[in-house]
Amino acid sequence: MNDIFNPPLPETEFTTTYWDGIVGSADSLVLAQAAAQAEGPLLLICDNNETVERCLREIAYFNAGIGDTGVYVLPDWETLPYDSFSPHQDIISDRLATLFNLPKLERGVVVTSITSLMHQLPPRQYISANSLDLTVGQSVSIAEMRAQMLLAGYQVVEAVMEHGEFAVRGSIIDIFPMGTELPLRIDLFDDVIDSIRRFDPETQRSAAQVKEIRLLPGREYPMDEAGISQFRGRFRELFDVDLRQCPIYQDVSSGLSSPGLEYYLNVFFDRLDSLFDFLPETTTICNIGDIRAAGEAFWKDIQARYEDRRFDRYRPILSPDQVFIAVNDIFRRLKSYRQVEFKQHPQASHFATLSLPDLASNSRLAHPFLSLQEFIASKPGRILLCAETAGRRETLLELFRQIEINPVPFEHWQDFISSDAALGLTIAQIDRALWLQEENLLLITEAQIFEERIAQRRRRKRTQSNTDFIIKSLTELHVDDAVVHLEHGVGRYRGLQTITTDGETTEFLTLEYANGSKLYVPVSALHLISRYSGADQDTAPLNTLGTEQWQKTKRKAAEKIRDVAAELLDIYAQREARKGFQYRVVQEDYDKFAASFPFEETADQENAIA
Repeated sequence: MNDIFNPPLPETEFTTTYWDGIVGSADSLVLAQAAAQAEGPLLLICDNNETVERCLREIAYFNAGIGDTGVYVLPDWETLPYDSFSPHQDIISDRLATLFNLPKLERGVVVTSITSLMHQLPPRQYISANSLDLTVGQSVSIAEMRAQMLLAGYQVVEAVMEHGEFAVRGSIIDIFPMGTELPLRIDLFDDVIDSIRRFDPETQRSAAQVKEIRLLPGREYPMDEAGISQFRGRFRELFDVDLRQCPIYQDVSSGLSSPGLEYYLNVFFDRLDSLFDFLPETTTICNIGDIRAAGEAFWKDIQARYEDRRFDRYRPILSPDQVFIAVNDIFRRLKSYRQVEFKQHPQASHFATLSLPDLASNSRLAHPFLSLQEFIASKPGRILLCAETAGRRETLLELFRQIEINPVPFEHWQDFISSDAALGLTIAQIDRALWLQEENLLLITEAQIFEERIAQRRRRKRTQSNTDFIIKSLTELHVDDAVVHLEHGVGRYRGLQTITTDGETTEFLTLEYANGSKLYVPVSALHLISRYSGADQDTAPLNTLGTEQWQKTKRKAAEKIRDVAAELLDIYAQREARKGFQYRVVQEDYDKFAASFPFEETADQENAIA
């Protein structure tokens, strides 16, 4: 058996070390420990974006307190190959921050997916040469800095809210640099930087002061005069089309960043790099999941979308080998690095990790947490319980004390294992449990106590403000789905269609209504479409275009809402006029009910509870 806190690592290039016996979140723990001991950084390649997010949360938690090892992510663009959309600015921010730091990274973990690894990248020189350092006391010109920000791809706005934005108000410059968590407020005295402070984009209130900042480029491609000239020349070389009929060429020529321009990096640069060109020679590469199968599936998708779009005269596209890196080329490059693989192998290093028994609470029993109580009483080892948030931790502390479970609060995993406490409680966004048999250490998460589906719903709620019926991505739509258009009513989705109008090619959603009528909705208006929430999708009643049918339906619904509101107000008034009776609250019973509640609270319910 091997010590998970001192995992064996490959010592030279072109060698592979195998690990097996890994269960639950033990893979993230051993990676965090390996990153702290390796000679260089560790690159983790995941099979999909969900695994990337999970590993990020887990490694960041286990990594806290180990040393100076940072955790970085190179996220996927989250667009389909050759899409006419650009990635969200937050994604570009994370990517640029990682690409800037990676070449000089001596120790740390970089998490990415195989699909992200298959994208070609801007040259290293572009990112380093287009970064700007500012310090307190430095002399700057507002006019020159404004011009420089625009050339770097930053967008001037009234109020800074997102990455890649800046605003100038007198002697104050607000900017949200790529790669930072919060925007920064630069206060000038004459032409000298007097102070630099972080601020909250929601309240616009200044916070902690910093002495220096680094401004990364706002995009993965240049939009200065030289970049535009390079694009125009290369575009004419690569594509034999009527340039007057190419909106993307006309946009860039006018200094506009056209959506989906990320798929034309090869037009901006003479050569592109891959992630391997950013990696230090001492990098150790590890993979989780079947990354070859995931990469091959992605390559098939790339080729299919290329064949579907390659003959578009209004938006010509580059061949796959000019934008992406083939799977075989990826694996050929991997061989030259030190590698770690999670798999059974005759020479594999084995770690003694176990799966937990079923510890889920049962609210129907007189003692809902009996399984957990009996497991803790059996003393399988030192146990660290895990709550999702600070609020949940306080709730669980009170609940556990009522059933004579008294965990000691700990901030980090390292704090717990360094102590002699038999039972602890921490805060972490972790779903998978951990049981280290030889070390007698266990991590039990809320997912094991209250079942995994509850933890998943809470995470979705934190990251999504939309209701369940809002369609947030084209991938959520399936052909023949019944949908509702805000202005035209219930129709049936028949797929995507490319339409050219006035020389500009755009993708439209095709919606079919009663009598076979068609409505074409640009994908940019996806927010107008929602799911049909009726009982049966197949028999959804389609509205008729060009009539008042849908408007009448909406008016009737509004009238019913007003009637219900009036009835509720009347009931509320009657309640206010009567004297109420307050029942005694049994705190223990209430805490048990709240902790094991099998449904997610609505926003109104949370407000009422608060």
